[in-house]
Amino acid sequence: MSAHLDRAQILLEQSRFELAEKELRLELAEDPDHPLPHALLALCLARAKNFKGALSEAKLAIHLGPDLAFSHYVLASVLDDQERYAEAEAAVQEALRLDPEDPDYFAMLSQIKLNQRQWPEALESAERGLQLDSEHVSCTNLRAIALVKLNRKEEAGATIATALRRDPENAISHANQGWTLLQRHEPEKAMEHFREALRLDPELDWAREGIVEALKARHFIYRIMLGYFFWMSRLSSRAQWGVVIGGYLGYRVLLSFAENNPAAAPFIWPVLILYIIFAVLTWVARPLFNLLLRLHRFGRLALSREQIVASNWVGGCLGFALLNLAVWLLTNHPTALIAGITGGAMVIPIAGSFYAAGKRRRTLMIYTLILGGLAVAMLILDLFDIALAGSLFWIFLLGIFAFQWVANALLMR
Repeated sequence: MSAHLDRAQILLEQSRFELAEKELRLELAEDPDHPLPHALLALCLARAKNFKGALSEAKLAIHLGPDLAFSHYVLASVLDDQERYAEAEAAVQEALRLDPEDPDYFAMLSQIKLNQRQWPEALESAERGLQLDSEHVSCTNLRAIALVKLNRKEEAGATIATALRRDPENAISHANQGWTLLQRHEPEKAMEHFREALRLDPELDWAREGIVEALKARHFIYRIMLGYFFWMSRLSSRAQWGVVIGGYLGYRVLLSFAENNPAAAPFIWPVLILYIIFAVLTWVARPLFNLLLRLHRFGRLALSREQIVASNWVGGCLGFALLNLAVWLLTNHPTALIAGITGGAMVIPIAGSFYAAGKRRRTLMIYTLILGGLAVAMLILDLFDIALAGSLFWIFLLGIFAFQWVANALLMR
């Protein structure tokens, strides 16, 4: 092994990816046909979010050394980062075919299965890795996550506790313990583990996200929503659709019953209103409570740039809506009322767009921009008392309603 390659591997173990990339490029300048440096470089580029370059290097590594199992493993990792799970699974299966005794490869397969919401298969893959190495940290943590998704929380807690006894300085194990405690509705205890995880690895987003959720979980309403999010995350895509469609059909049945039975309406309408509020909160709770978290001296530091941007947009829309509603109350101007309703409604597509990533986010962003353009056109026409404004208003509301179904279809894939 050359000095450059040796140093690069040490730097990778220390998560010093930029320095590792420099050493690997020096190595490749001397030996451009060596597959291992290309594979390692792919890992560095993926960490830097340069997925196009990472994919190119991983494929080149396989071209130069098709029998090197590690190259297929790296390709699986890069594809997994891009949510191309079927291709990632095929790549890691090839790595396992070439080297079925490496627990890292089973850990990658378990991770892919988790991303595909295939909880039993994820658990099986993690346990197969642990059969090869009973103290393998990644397989242990992945086993714990799969157990949580299968609602076997006690086993998950015991698994993570074992991992922490073996390696109390492992940041991921502390983060996983934090998430497990959070799902048990123990945000204060969860916070301790998230803080320890960030002390050990200040760049660990898994722990930073946990701190944000733990801080918001101190609020009763968000604690209810977080419980719902956790519950839904354990369901398959088909079961999630069952919940969403079942809830909507139940709402329609109750609404029809209330309309046809005036005596029962006073008892049914509170239920319908609570359902509407809950349905809206499933879209806006996270950015809305992130907005509140910005008033917390520690919470605002834990928020990512993306969370801050999302909360800015949500806060801006809510402010616009409240301002126009105040104007309407003072002046009784109909355009102000429509502007208030429009601003409030836009919170749903804006918040929903930030839940997605990659192409799905771009699709939802385009949808949101179209709705925004429609809203602006409608308000201008209404301001000049042009009749077309009324039609555009109903088209806009229909678009808001349809957005929720389109977004669910994209997010549940």
